[in-house]
Amino acid sequence: MRGKILNVASASLEKLQGNQELKDMIEALGCGVRDRYEEEHLRYEKVIIMTDADVDGAHIASLLMTFFYREMPKLIEGGHLFLAMPPLYRITAGTTSVYARDDAHREELLKTTFAGKKVDISRFKGLGEMPPASLRETTMDPVKRVLLRVMVPNPRTDEGAADAKDTARLVEDLMGRKPELRFRFIQERARFAEDLDI
Repeated sequence: MRGKILNVASASLEKLQGNQELKDMIEALGCGVRDRYEEEHLRYEKVIIMTDADVDGAHIASLLMTFFYREMPKLIEGGHLFLAMPPLYRITAGTTSVYARDDAHREELLKTTFAGKKVDISRFKGLGEMPPASLRETTMDPVKRVLLRVMVPNPRTDEGAADAKDTARLVEDLMGRKPELRFRFIQERARFAEDLDI
C-alpha cells in the first residue's frame, strides 16, 4: 500500500466503500468483511502488517489494525493478523553486525554486546532504504524475522466480554471522530521531558 490508508473509525461507510486501496485489499484476502466474513475463503494463513520502524510506520500500522478490527474482527480472533518488527538500526563492530529494534534496544546492545568497542551505527530510514539482503534477513526470513500476533479479547466469553468493551472504547477514543478524546488520552499518559535545554 502507498502511505496512510483511510481511517475507517472516523470515515463514513460511503467513503470506506469508495476507497480503492481498501477494496483491493479486501479482494486480495478473499474472505469478505463484517457479517459476510468467511474464514474458509481467507487466501493467506498470515496477514502481516509491515511498516517502517518509525512514527509514520506506527501510524500506518495503527490505521491498518483499526481497519481489520472494524471490518474483519474474526480474522484477528482467528490468529491471522501479525505485525512485522523490522529493525531501526544495524550496529557493526569489525565483522559482527547486530540489528536493534529501537533506541532502547540500541542502547542495551551498546552496553552489552558492543561494550568498549568502536562501532558503526546505521539507521534505516525505512524498509525501502534497507539493502535487500538486510530486509530479507531481518523482516522477510521466516526463521529470523520477529512477528507479533495481534490479539483482541473474545467478546463471546465471560472473561473477554468486559475487556472487549474496554478495547472497543479505546479504539473509538484513539481512532474515532472526537479529537478531544485522543488529546485527553495523550495528556493523561504521555511522558513529557521536563529539563530541556533549549
